[in-house]
Amino acid sequence: MDLCASTLELLGMVVYMAAWLCALATTLMPQWLTLSTDLLLTESYELGLWETCVVQDMGGMECRPYDSLLGLPQDIKVARVFMCISLAVGLLGLLLTIPGLYLVNSFSQGMEGCRAKRIMKVAGGVLGMVAGVLSLVPVSYVAHLTVMRYFDESVPEVVPRWEFGDALFCGWVGGFLLLVAGLLLFASCLGPLADHSRGPQGDYYGAPQADHSRGPQEDYYGAHQADHSRGLQADHSRGPQADYYGAPQAQSPKRYEVRSTDHSSRKPPEYV
Repeated sequence: MDLCASTLELLGMVVYMAAWLCALATTLMPQWLTLSTDLLLTESYELGLWETCVVQDMGGMECRPYDSLLGLPQDIKVARVFMCISLAVGLLGLLLTIPGLYLVNSFSQGMEGCRAKRIMKVAGGVLGMVAGVLSLVPVSYVAHLTVMRYFDESVPEVVPRWEFGDALFCGWVGGFLLLVAGLLLFASCLGPLADHSRGPQGDYYGAPQADHSRGPQEDYYGAHQADHSRGLQADHSRGPQADYYGAPQAQSPKRYEVRSTDHSSRKPPEYV
């Protein structure tokens, strides 16, 4: 894998985790809507998905959970369902993405392992984008109803109105980051998948290995080794004989046949 794809998947994983934590904080925070009145300046009210709180200027805060699920407003019910589904889908996407990372040794090396990692990352990225959409829907829906009620002309001006809380902004950030994380993970899988079954074989990181199927054999660094596949034995049928490495050996002297003669008739030389 190249450096660009590895950087994209690491960046996408970091953004993914930060976005999921933002979505979790949005679900648990009670500051979805805030309300303050001119009649009671020392207190303000906060409305969340699970409880309502009364905040005092002196620093005290008292929260009370909802008494009944059926008595909740429709927007709170919808926000609860969508945020819980978003957290579940986002967590599943994280669990699928971690084994598909390049730095995690979770699959066997080779084409099959790379293909499995890519499938895991694509699935995690798609689930991340789905979680982002599921997180943006309830936040935007509650914000839309709040704006409509705030500018409702049928309600007298003296009646206090709910306004945006910090949880809505945190939810928008978390949903947007989930979409960005899914796109980053998907973009890291757009590169071509290295095929190790063609040409010079490569290891898991793409480095070509020596091709021992051609001519003079080569070691890993490309140095030519002696080709022992041809002419391993010396050819003794040609002229000067050669040893195992092909160096000519010394030619043995020719032998001449000496015929035996009768030296009995000859006299030995006299000693002078």
